[in-house]
Amino acid sequence: MNYSTLVQAIKDYTDNTETTFTNNIDNFISQAERRILLDTDFPVFHKNVRGTITDSVTYLSKPTDFLTAFSLAVVGSDNVYTYLLPKDVSFMREFNQDTDTQGTPRYYGHFSDSSFIVAPVPDDDFTTELHYKFSPAQLSSSNTTTWIGDNADTALLYGCLIEAYTFMKGEQDLMGLYSGRYESALSSLRKLGELDDRRDLYRNGNPFIMQQAASK
Repeated sequence: MNYSTLVQAIKDYTDNTETTFTNNIDNFISQAERRILLDTDFPVFHKNVRGTITDSVTYLSKPTDFLTAFSLAVVGSDNVYTYLLPKDVSFMREFNQDTDTQGTPRYYGHFSDSSFIVAPVPDDDFTTELHYKFSPAQLSSSNTTTWIGDNADTALLYGCLIEAYTFMKGEQDLMGLYSGRYESALSSLRKLGELDDRRDLYRNGNPFIMQQAASK
């Protein structure tokens, strides 16, 4: 479902073309896409990026599209990965009370929306590799197609209708219907993203065929 098709569908389902409502359609889309992104986990929204921890600096900038971290590793000159353990900031302050004590980072934590903190204080420049979930560009008039629009169109539509009816203070019965349709579509998406996309049929077999065979 592309941008113009979705915008028209929202207007048609709600029978609403009032100016204030249509001016907020991009907000409905943004909120629905964000909800889907947070409610599911698809490998397509995973990234690996390399960075550098600088000598004597305890902070590492997060990517601008960062949403949540899966792992952070220090990559040695011999290409050996050493994964840092996630800890909170207070742990690292306690662990590395004397900032003159330096070494190879062993821990990392979320210091702010834009940076990680590592401990101990680095005693050299280190290459890092961050595996993380990113926030993709939103469906809009300048970005007319997205992975969610193409592959999660049912959930996206009903997610938008939930936001639209919340804005309109719509009837609860209809809101309940749209919420049910969204949850049903979300259930299928979760199966795809959290099971099917992580299965190897050679090793695990086809779950549909196995289920049919078991029922006979």
